[in-house]
Amino acid sequence: MSAEDIVSVDKMTSRDYYADSYAHFGIHEEMLKDKVRTLSYRNAMYNSPNLFRGKTVLDVGCGTAILSMFAAKAGAKHVVGIDMSNIIDQAQKIIEANGFKNTITLVKGKLEDVELPIQQFDVIVSEWMGYFLLYESMLDTVLLARDKYLAPGGKMFPDKASIYIAAIEDQEYKEEKINFWDNVYGFDYSCLKEVALREPLVDTVDIKAVVTDPYLLKEINVMTVTKEELAFKAPFELRVTRDDYVHAFLAWFDISFEACHKPVKFSTGPHSQYTHWKQTVFYTIDTMSVVQEDKIKGTLSCAPNERNNRDLDIVIEYELDGADGAIGREAKERIEYKMA
Repeated sequence: MSAEDIVSVDKMTSRDYYADSYAHFGIHEEMLKDKVRTLSYRNAMYNSPNLFRGKTVLDVGCGTAILSMFAAKAGAKHVVGIDMSNIIDQAQKIIEANGFKNTITLVKGKLEDVELPIQQFDVIVSEWMGYFLLYESMLDTVLLARDKYLAPGGKMFPDKASIYIAAIEDQEYKEEKINFWDNVYGFDYSCLKEVALREPLVDTVDIKAVVTDPYLLKEINVMTVTKEELAFKAPFELRVTRDDYVHAFLAWFDISFEACHKPVKFSTGPHSQYTHWKQTVFYTIDTMSVVQEDKIKGTLSCAPNERNNRDLDIVIEYELDGADGAIGREAKERIEYKMA
């Protein structure tokens, strides 16, 4: 990119935002106002002065530099924040306005391409999570930073992540979202029904809609996981907790800062306080009739899309194992979804 191609945030148009969506302050406003997210990071750092006092810290994807400033206030000797978005121009003004000009250094560019002013860091912090944990995730870049810059004995914040799955009753919204295409002002739009069904929905789901126990689908140890392990296929078995219908699977994730003296954790599940990640809904083609103690057994596979690795290709295969043999209630499907 040439110098004339670089546009300051205050002069950006919609075309520029399309190429650099994280320059738009509205995205950062939503994330900063997410108190579960932001206070969890703050508490993890403020409650771990032994890990930050006098230490060097790398903030990957620093955005408006809120995590960099938390680290500095927790006692870090020096913090380096890196981001490829134009929002970093505003972040520079923010750190200067808050008296951190000499403690925090901001670097603009891709981690793979730039030279950082410090070659080893005691702590790497990053808010890398996306919808369904891995959609548009920066985890690949965080792992690159870990392997290149983390000092021996260094810490990752956060260091653990877990993905959960359950099944839900969601007839009303499925009618509105999926079956709507059967009759659009008297016309048959059903060819779009399959397209809509295969696109997971990110939304908040009431805990009352959940009709099974949750199942731990995937655990990620950020200290040790490899990029290749982020593509996975995992089995699940969901125990039905009441007689009802199942219209969709529901997924969410939990995050944990295990390195803290007292671990800090938060969940994005339907049982927890709202976060901007919400939950991810995967509608099934057919409705399942389930009774208490039924089992829904299956697998979920997830891999980056070959053409765009920020998108996800997800496949759910499942079969109903009925407590009464499921006679007349048989259900077995394989559905391919695309988060794009």
